[in-house]
Amino acid sequence: MYAVIKTGGKQYRVAQGDRLEVELLGADGDAVNFEPLLVVDGERAVTGPALAGASVAGRVVGEAKGPKITGFVYTPKARHRRRWGHRQRYSVVEITSITGA
Repeated sequence: MYAVIKTGGKQYRVAQGDRLEVELLGADGDAVNFEPLLVVDGERAVTGPALAGASVAGRVVGEAKGPKITGFVYTPKARHRRRWGHRQRYSVVEITSITGA
């Protein structure tokens, strides 16, 4: 059994026991619930209004950091230089259960 969930503007295919990195949720060690967009159980796929009672439960295991991204802006003849960097933080979520409709 697997499901497709949406969080942080992205969609993820998850099964029970999976760990995935999602946008920062701000809840460490707490239980979180996601609304599924699709639930597949063997040969049957459930989507749309039939998913009224379905849910995907998980718990936040910790936080992770993505790769470091660096950039450099240079304007010739104006002596303008700017260096910048960014490192995205993610929440690591473990899927505990998937309940179908």
